[in-house]
Amino acid sequence: MDETEFWELVDDTREAAEGDPEEQADLLVARLLEKDPESVLDFARHFEVRYNRAYRWDLWGAAWVLLDGASDDAFDFFRCWLIGQGREVFEGALHDPDALADLLEEFDEEIDGDGEELGYAADEAYEQLTGTVAPDLDVAPAPAEPEGTPLDLEDERQLAERYPRLWERFRG
Repeated sequence: MDETEFWELVDDTREAAEGDPEEQADLLVARLLEKDPESVLDFARHFEVRYNRAYRWDLWGAAWVLLDGASDDAFDFFRCWLIGQGREVFEGALHDPDALADLLEEFDEEIDGDGEELGYAADEAYEQLTGTVAPDLDVAPAPAEPEGTPLDLEDERQLAERYPRLWERFRG
């Protein structure tokens, strides 16, 4: 599975789920079950690489603004959700996290921002296909600390200055 196929699966399942991350995860498992085990592992590798790329302070700050706070776990689930939003939103957020204010058509704190189940979809599909736990993906691990300059996530003034569009749209 190449990168284009990866993003097509993400986009197709998001659209079919009408943006509901839990439904998207279920649909993703179903679609991955149509693939061979090696393709499922390829999907998992693509997902893991992007998940690790998103382990950045500037994205954590954007998640904090969107979610009105984001613990370590909440930020992990946010990164899964961000991948689930597709290539345009994901790459746009990596380029400029404040651009999420323009990239997201809508954001419902009740369902959006938490893609925990998306992070398990490939593992679940692989186990169903093979009856075994997925092997190590041989992907470089995320750094011990987020990349970039640390932010004081508790400082609302700093967040409002760093993410003016997100702050105005979602917290203003």
